[in-house]
Amino acid sequence: MSLTNPPSSSGSLSRTRVGNLKRSLQATVDDAIESRRPGGYTSKVRVRDRYNIVGFISSGTYGRVYKAVGKNGKKGEFAIKKFKPDKEGETIQYTGLSQSAIREMALCTELSHANVVQLEEIILEDKCIFMVFEYTEHDLLQIIHHHTQPQRHAIPAPMVRSIMFQLLNGLLYLHTNWVLHRDLKPANILVTSSGAIRIGDLGLARLFYKPLNSLFSGDKVVVTIWYRAPELLMGSRHYTPAVDMWAIGCIFAELLSLRPIFKGEEAKMDSKKTVPFQRNQMMKIVEILGLPRKESWPGLASMPEYSQLQSLVLHRQPSHFHRGSNLEGWYQSCLKNGGYSSTSSAGTPGADGFDLLSRMLEYDPSKRMTAEQALEHPYFTNGGPISGNCFEGIEGKYPHRRVTQDDNDIRTGSLPGTKRSGLPDDSLMRASKRLKE
Repeated sequence: MSLTNPPSSSGSLSRTRVGNLKRSLQATVDDAIESRRPGGYTSKVRVRDRYNIVGFISSGTYGRVYKAVGKNGKKGEFAIKKFKPDKEGETIQYTGLSQSAIREMALCTELSHANVVQLEEIILEDKCIFMVFEYTEHDLLQIIHHHTQPQRHAIPAPMVRSIMFQLLNGLLYLHTNWVLHRDLKPANILVTSSGAIRIGDLGLARLFYKPLNSLFSGDKVVVTIWYRAPELLMGSRHYTPAVDMWAIGCIFAELLSLRPIFKGEEAKMDSKKTVPFQRNQMMKIVEILGLPRKESWPGLASMPEYSQLQSLVLHRQPSHFHRGSNLEGWYQSCLKNGGYSSTSSAGTPGADGFDLLSRMLEYDPSKRMTAEQALEHPYFTNGGPISGNCFEGIEGKYPHRRVTQDDNDIRTGSLPGTKRSGLPDDSLMRASKRLKE
C-alpha cells in the first residue's frame, strides 16, 4: 500500500483503513527494532525472560545496577542498569529520560573497543529502560581500597603500568571518535576478572565535534571534584579532551600513592544554581603544583574565575603560593613510601613515571599531554612488554565485587558524589526484589 495519497472516495481514510494502516506501520517499526544487532534497542522482551537477577550492586543519580546471569541460552554474567523514573510526591511522573541517560545509550550503542565497557543490549519494559552491560568483577577504587587494608601495601609497578596503558588506549579511542568522557575517576574504571581495563559510566560523556554552543552551557559542572582540571575550576566556557587527561594524571598518582593527590572539599551550588569557585580544591592543587602563572599559561588571565584566584592569593598568602611546583618532591616521597625504585628500571615508575605524570598534570590544557602522546612515552616504551592482563604475575586474588540481597544496605562512601553498597559507584544500580516493581 502506498502511504502517499491513498485512495478514498470521500477524500479521507475511513476509520477501518486508518486502523489497518496504523497496525501495519507499527508492525514495520517493531520488525525493524527486533532485527537490530546486539547493542541496539529491543522491544517485546522482558528482563526476567533473559536474565536471572543475582542481587544489587549499587545506586546512583540516574539509576540502580544489578548483577545478573543469562538464561534461556544466553550465557555469561551481566550488569543491568535500570534508569529511575522521575517522582513527584507519591505519584510517579513519566516525564522522559534525562539528557545523561540519552547520551549514555546513544554513545554506548555506537562504541566498541577492548578498553571501553561493552553494552550488550537495551531493553524497554513497562516505561523503564534497562541497559545491559558485560559484568566486571573489579574497579580501580576497589583495588586501591584493597591495597590500604589491613595496612598499606603498594600496587605492583607492572600492574600500574598495564592499567595505565590500557586506560590510555581506551581514552585514545574515545577522543579519536570525538567523545569526551568528563567523569574519569577510579570508581568508573572497571577491571574484568582476567585483568582487562574497561572505561565505564558514560553518563556525562558527550560528543565535542563542532558543538553549536559552549560545552559549559550544556553542563555547568562536570568531573568529580578531586579529578577536575584547573581550566574547569577556573570557569572555562569551552574545554578540550585535556580535561580527561588531567583526570588520568590524578588516577595515575592515586594508583601510586593509594590516596587522591588533590583531595579538596566541594562547595555546593546555592539556591540560584550559581556555580561557586572551588577555592579549597584549587588550594589543594596549588599546594603541590605551585601557583599557575600567566607566563606559562597565557590564557589564565582571561578565565572567568581569574579574579577569584587573585583574591585567594591576596587573602591566604601561604608560603607555598610563592614557590614553584613541589610535584617532584611529592612523587619521590610516594616512591619511597611505596617501595618503588627511584630509577627507571624495567617495569618501575622511576624518572619516566614522573615525567609522564608531570606532563599530564600540566596547568595549561594546550600544553597538556594527549592520550596518543602518552602511549608513546618512555614509561611505556622503555620498560619491556606490557601485559593485557594487569593481574599477570600477581600472587593472591582481589576480593569480588560485593553483591547484596539487602535493599537498604546502601552506605555513603567517602568519594564525593558517590553512593555505594560497600563498593563503587555512582554509575551502577539496586536490589533484586525492586525489579518486581
